[in-house]
Amino acid sequence: MSKIEDIVDSLENKISKVLHKQEVLKQTNAKLSEELANHQQKIIQQQEDISSWIEKYEALKIANSMLGSDENKRETKLKINALIKDIDHCIAQLSE
Repeated sequence: MSKIEDIVDSLENKISKVLHKQEVLKQTNAKLSEELANHQQKIIQQQEDISSWIEKYEALKIANSMLGSDENKRETKLKINALIKDIDHCIAQLSE
């Protein structure tokens, strides 16, 4: 009988250790999931910042071209022509 009790005690100890490891792993997983969510949020914010800076850069390039800079003149002319076409289209729709 003593041998069976030893085996049962050994099994209980092993099960207890496994359950403890499982709990530790659950906590670690929860912590890592939270960190992942935080990092994903930071990435989204940084992508939005990058988009904003790209828009500002493009606007600055156009402004510099309008101020007499030789760089990007073609792009500026194309942008102005596109804006004029949009305005003409709006006027045409309003006059109908």
